[in-house]
Amino acid sequence: MTQSLTPEQYATVPINQLTTKPNWQRKYFLAILLTDIAGAVIAGLLAMQLRFGGDFAIADWYYALLSSLLPLGWVLMLLLNHAYDDRFLFVGNEEYQRVLRAALALTATIAVLAYGLNADVARGYVTLAIPIATVLGVAGRYLHRAMLHRAWAKGQCLRRVLVVGHAASVAGLTGQLRHERYHGLEVVAACVPSADRVPPVLRTVPVVEGLDLAAETARVVGADTVMVLAGPEVDGPTVRRLAWQLEPQDIDMIMASALLDVGGARTSIRPIDGLPMLHVEHPRLSGPRWLLKGLFDRFAAAFALLLLAPLLAVCALAIRLDRQAPGPALFKQTRVGRNGRQFTIYKFRTMRTNAEDLLAELRGLNDNDGVLFKLRRDPRVSRVGRILRRYSLDELPQLLNVLRGEMSMVGPRPPLPSEVAAYPEDMRRRLVVKPGLTGLWQVSGRSDLAWDEAMRLDLRYVENWSLTLDMIIILRTGSAVLRASGAY
Repeated sequence: MTQSLTPEQYATVPINQLTTKPNWQRKYFLAILLTDIAGAVIAGLLAMQLRFGGDFAIADWYYALLSSLLPLGWVLMLLLNHAYDDRFLFVGNEEYQRVLRAALALTATIAVLAYGLNADVARGYVTLAIPIATVLGVAGRYLHRAMLHRAWAKGQCLRRVLVVGHAASVAGLTGQLRHERYHGLEVVAACVPSADRVPPVLRTVPVVEGLDLAAETARVVGADTVMVLAGPEVDGPTVRRLAWQLEPQDIDMIMASALLDVGGARTSIRPIDGLPMLHVEHPRLSGPRWLLKGLFDRFAAAFALLLLAPLLAVCALAIRLDRQAPGPALFKQTRVGRNGRQFTIYKFRTMRTNAEDLLAELRGLNDNDGVLFKLRRDPRVSRVGRILRRYSLDELPQLLNVLRGEMSMVGPRPPLPSEVAAYPEDMRRRLVVKPGLTGLWQVSGRSDLAWDEAMRLDLRYVENWSLTLDMIIILRTGSAVLRASGAY
């Protein structure tokens, strides 16, 4: 039975023993801080070692002092760039972007101070120390976040959320947060205007009737976050009063936007006649940064082909020597690229040569819930092919497509023409960018994801593309390949 409560009954909701903010957040912040300090110390020592070859007499006290001040300056720049803010620490890519901004700010600060004080600072020391501190900082935060996400998957260290809004909207958000544990949010109660018709998904949490009781309900159930959903009853004065009521309790308030998958870089608040208006910029799919992305793609693909040439040769030889599935080493197929242009994609062949002829017989066994055909135990895949697929080695020849400008290092998955023909209108939005060798889909579970979720990730990339996001996806690709999650 749904726990629907009237204003007179809400006080009977059991008070959670954790009525204050959980200390895991404070411990997490302290761990991040110590990691940054340790990274800066290591960076200073390594920079001295690499720059002066262990002869610290050359470096003398000047660089010893500079190395001792580096952790303080590094942490200060991280603070000024909001790299320790709760809203950036746990999820999303903004935290890593803040670390990169802090590195640029620290470099600029050292340059200005050295010029202003006429100090002779070795450029080799600076160009070593700050990048090392940045890499160690990003890597440390990534590892801490990975451990936190494992705890979230087990139902631990979750932020306790009270959701305010209409019952249908609250139920939709509650179901999504239960399914997507990686957000780290747990709905512990809900406040709705009317509890006459409460969806079944809310039967496991207290439902309070009356939006004006949100602040008191948050205190009673021990919530540390109140999430307000849009609705006709949720007007400006109501939200303002709720914020005032939550302030003494140190409870965070989040206003849910009706916009889907639009990142913070594209939004800004513009006051108009005292009203805070949300301005949404168009995604930047052209211009200097897009040109830089293209140059990076070509350079990275050429470098990777040279570096991986021995591995590519071994993979090709293994396919050619596989007696179970004799045939050519490369597999060519028509895919759809940017703006609907078709191109020929290159992959290592992982199936028997008559795989396309057998596809019709296997259609009914599709393990995917959308237009994408995937089979966990596909009988057409060869022994060598299973190994190549497990570690995504079959994708490496696509570096040729990147070098030719048909694909990008990072982007949506390159679809088949038959898949594009079955796309709903919104999904065609993913075709405004080049398909990628890797992307959000590849690093988030690949074939284990539902088709709708995979499409949503592709659209999220299109709407929020940035060079920083590309770098983060490339870094995450390594761990995704080693995990082999969804690779079949």
